[in-house]
Amino acid sequence: MRVRAPELRGRRWLNTGGRELTLAGLRGRIVVLDFWTFCCVNCLHALDELRAVEHEFGDVLTVIGVHSPKFLHEADPAAVEAAVERYGVAHPVLDDPELTTWDAYAARAWPTLAVVDPEGFVVARMAGEGHGPGLAALVRELIAEHGDRLRRGDGPYLPPPAPATALRFPGKVTRLPTGGFLVSDSAHHQLVELADDLVTERRRFGDGTRGLRDGPAADARFAEPQGLLVLPDGDTVLVADTVNHAVRSLSLAAGTVSTLAGTGEQLRERIPPGSGAAQLSSPWDLALWDDGRVVVAMAGSHQLWTVDPGTGAATVLAGTTNEGLRDGAFDEAFLAQPSGLATGPDGTLWVADSEVSALRRVSAEPVTGPQVGTAVGLGLFDFGHRDGPAAEALLQHPLGVTVLPDGSVAVADTYNGAVRRFDPGRGTVSTLADGLAEPSDLLVDGDTLVVVESAAHRLVRLPIPAGSPVAGDAHRVRRVPTPLAAGVSLRIGFTPPAGQHLDDRFGDPTSLTVAADPPGLLRAGAGTATGLVRTLELDPAVGSGVLQVAVAAAACDAAPDGTSATFAACHRYQQDWGIPVVVTPDGPSTLDLDLRAVH
Repeated sequence: MRVRAPELRGRRWLNTGGRELTLAGLRGRIVVLDFWTFCCVNCLHALDELRAVEHEFGDVLTVIGVHSPKFLHEADPAAVEAAVERYGVAHPVLDDPELTTWDAYAARAWPTLAVVDPEGFVVARMAGEGHGPGLAALVRELIAEHGDRLRRGDGPYLPPPAPATALRFPGKVTRLPTGGFLVSDSAHHQLVELADDLVTERRRFGDGTRGLRDGPAADARFAEPQGLLVLPDGDTVLVADTVNHAVRSLSLAAGTVSTLAGTGEQLRERIPPGSGAAQLSSPWDLALWDDGRVVVAMAGSHQLWTVDPGTGAATVLAGTTNEGLRDGAFDEAFLAQPSGLATGPDGTLWVADSEVSALRRVSAEPVTGPQVGTAVGLGLFDFGHRDGPAAEALLQHPLGVTVLPDGSVAVADTYNGAVRRFDPGRGTVSTLADGLAEPSDLLVDGDTLVVVESAAHRLVRLPIPAGSPVAGDAHRVRRVPTPLAAGVSLRIGFTPPAGQHLDDRFGDPTSLTVAADPPGLLRAGAGTATGLVRTLELDPAVGSGVLQVAVAAAACDAAPDGTSATFAACHRYQQDWGIPVVVTPDGPSTLDLDLRAVH
């Protein structure tokens, strides 16, 4: 049955010059709706994948971003405008703070793509990232099918005026041994050396064009760089070159840039702790830990990695790649987009774990407790600004962390616009400063705290104050729970793109992982196994919670004769869902999730 695409409804439109768009007005063009939210690293990956498709098919294709917020801050109009600029979104964006269009399309995950044909019918749904080549193949099919009926020409995108500030969405900062600071000027794709006044520029590294190019610093290219780490030699700075999926090496003395780790292509496999890979996935910050190991906050795979500064060898330290908050050993713990790192004098590695709004702690050889533990934070769907006992305190998408002189931990509580303080001795959380514009990093400099105020495009210096308690609000992600019966058949929809087939040369090429929070919600069906169908048994006595589903499938290009080719190009598709559910006697007994479904 053909399904007519619901009309697009939200608060306002961006990147259209104020014009409101309708699907009826876009009839004759192929339309891709990208449901995204700016906190989500997977959404940022999908934006990068869409750029190539937009470039190839721009005369017949219109991409529309539907911004569907997870966090309270992401519903703020100014924050949405800033994010559209920060991430270089070059297509119209519908601001949908009440999730009106999200609900109309029954989206369940960030990101979700919905493809609408020129006649206004939904022809495909895709969840997660990695769909660029498959989407391009589908667009070619639609072009062949609709032919002369297509409406060609420029789309409705109208870019806003380009702003001019010295820094644009700076990300991270580090102190230089020779004095002054180095800051990642993320939206300008450069690094900037600043004097102690945090304003005067000494020099810039990178030519300001998004790209990956080594060589003399003036000609080098970065792509939204973030974390910075000065190595003990005092000359080498490692750079988390986030959108290039690489760790770069800058020699301050020679003024040259080289690539230490990463290939420029995003890692799309699940690599377990103890194993390594040549590719990386959105490295966001760096720190020295445990006798000089370089730790990388690998936001894109929800893990911590290590990189050998001599050889560039990259190895997973902790995290299963499942997105969530679960403490335990390195090979059991769940992380969620770790984005800030700092090492304490006692050897504890502190992690700003942004998507679970948490402060995590990592110990190499813990005397008591797990290797990965939680100091502050409750899970994927709980956030807010609340001080007090750490077990009850709430953060909102923190991106930075540093250790204060007294051993307490300061957190750049980004979406609360605050600096928070965790006291490990007392187990309490307080607020050091608020009213900041998306603080993304912190650095102790004498008796002051240098704060990267990212959305204000500047660095500021604050005295390190005593914390004061804030009795703020608690929030949960605004998603209507999905009613389900106690017995559920989970079915994942996956149709390989035309010209591809499931790669079964080495066995079943699918993997399905199911878990729940709280764990007792899932009485049967948990764990990892092959296949895209699973029978689940939910506990009505628990009643509600979050069903966590992770799926991966591998498909390969077919040979000219339609068979599997030994050296065919292969593609990996994967997605994680966190679905709030409630168990009801009359709830549906099936749960259908689309990884890639074509109608």
